[in-house]
Amino acid sequence: MSEKKTPAPRRADTKPTDTRSSSGAIDAFVRQARALAPARGAGNGRLILALDATMSRQPTWDLACKLQAEMFDAVGKAGSLNVQLVYFRGFGESRASRFVRDTEALKTLMTKIDCRGGHTQIGKVLAHALKETAREKVNALVYIGDAMEESVDDLSDKAGRLGLSGVPVFVFQEGHDPIAERAFREIARLSKGAWFRFDARSAAELGRLLSAVAVYATGGLKALSDRNRPEDRRMLEHLRGGTDQ
Repeated sequence: MSEKKTPAPRRADTKPTDTRSSSGAIDAFVRQARALAPARGAGNGRLILALDATMSRQPTWDLACKLQAEMFDAVGKAGSLNVQLVYFRGFGESRASRFVRDTEALKTLMTKIDCRGGHTQIGKVLAHALKETAREKVNALVYIGDAMEESVDDLSDKAGRLGLSGVPVFVFQEGHDPIAERAFREIARLSKGAWFRFDARSAAELGRLLSAVAVYATGGLKALSDRNRPEDRRMLEHLRGGTDQ
């Protein structure tokens, strides 16, 4: 188990350069998300997409949104996958949509989120995934973030319980924060998921990997094997305990 360490200060405490949404707009986001018809019936899987929307992600937020939108496009092609959008930011703010199959609507809602200063709330995301899968099976959790300011032991406990529940966590890390990387790799390992680096140079590759996650969430290892693209083979290697990321 990783040693507990005093978290390093966040790298970016700068003011936002983008003020696309106000608190009123975010409240509207939540109302719209909850108003979307909940997914029912013949869906092939459930996936939670969780975003760190704290201030340090502001410089690459638009790129992240683009990649996440591409994943939603892949979801639409992969099958009837039910997706829930979760994000945290600011002072204890953490919100979630319903599970929906209308990925176009989720893409629109996602663009209404802006970044705000605050500490990470990864523990809340993992706890939320545990509660959701206790109600109805969740096939995968995708987490995109750049920092970790919580107890690694607490996060590891929740990640291990997700692994026992069959909910792999696919962590996409922006930047090179060593404290975050150590925690993110442990979350991925204990949940039987995978960890990947996320930056502008690897945007295209990560977009393809997000597509592979969508395929996995709809049909598991067999769906990845059947599609058999390079990103699918790479994902299979990680999920089957191959080489380290």
